[in-house]
Amino acid sequence: MTETKKETKTIEKAVENKFAVIKIAGTQLKVSEGQEFEVRKIEGKKGDVIEITDVLLISDGDKVTLGTPIIEGAKVVLEITSQKKGEKVNGFKFSAKSRNRTHFGARQLITKVLVKKI
Repeated sequence: MTETKKETKTIEKAVENKFAVIKIAGTQLKVSEGQEFEVRKIEGKKGDVIEITDVLLISDGDKVTLGTPIIEGAKVVLEITSQKKGEKVNGFKFSAKSRNRTHFGARQLITKVLVKKI
């Protein structure tokens, strides 16, 4: 019986949070105000403000708004905090019997964004 009380408390806390699900740079993210995320490169400089209108879901307490596929008139305001390169990913190809060995590497460009307002 104590377990159910704990579960209901955690569910109530989760419901109190305001969050949104947005589509940005080819991915879907669950964002809350004040959170910082790393996404694929977005055009802009440090300090630029971006408005995302591809909002798929907004939850504000008990009120949940679901888009089909997006919510009309909804937007999320983001601020670019940095532009950088990610970790290097190394690859290696080897073909048996023909003595082919190919080494390659790549670094993805990453943008850090801060959620200002939902």
